[in-house]
Amino acid sequence: MKDEIQSQYSSSLNMLKSAIEKCPNSLWTDKSYTNVFWQLSYHTLFYTDLYLSEKKELFQVWEKHKDNYENLGRIGEYGEKLPEIKTPYSKPEILLYHKKITKTLSNRVKKINFNSHSGFDWLNFNKVELQFYNLRHLQHHTGQLCERIRQNTEERVGWVRLEEEL
Repeated sequence: MKDEIQSQYSSSLNMLKSAIEKCPNSLWTDKSYTNVFWQLSYHTLFYTDLYLSEKKELFQVWEKHKDNYENLGRIGEYGEKLPEIKTPYSKPEILLYHKKITKTLSNRVKKINFNSHSGFDWLNFNKVELQFYNLRHLQHHTGQLCERIRQNTEERVGWVRLEEEL
């Protein structure tokens, strides 16, 4: 089952990469959307990376991580509004983070103990369910980004069936 899960991560991450690459510069920072393209891309990668970790305490943030860049909408216990982000990540930076995740993906999936707890106190299920949860999150936001590209450019982001189609 680990091979199949790794294949689905690879395919999903490659669809996200394609969306990032096809995003025109004008759409990358377009503030007419609640969540701008670059931030939604980073959010998606951040949580994919986080949930591929054994547990929250062992998660190592990306070397270029900036506080709150992964959050969408509101933060904190009381739902405070996010501070305005003045310096967005560039497309090459986001693609660098994507590469970091895909480079370590196979080894990380191989180490998963499916019977153990998710490793995240806010997700009360085991590691098997965490993989489905993580893949749903990854595909949910990838779909949003693909649709945004199509609406703004009429360009299509292709479906990746298998990781071999890279």
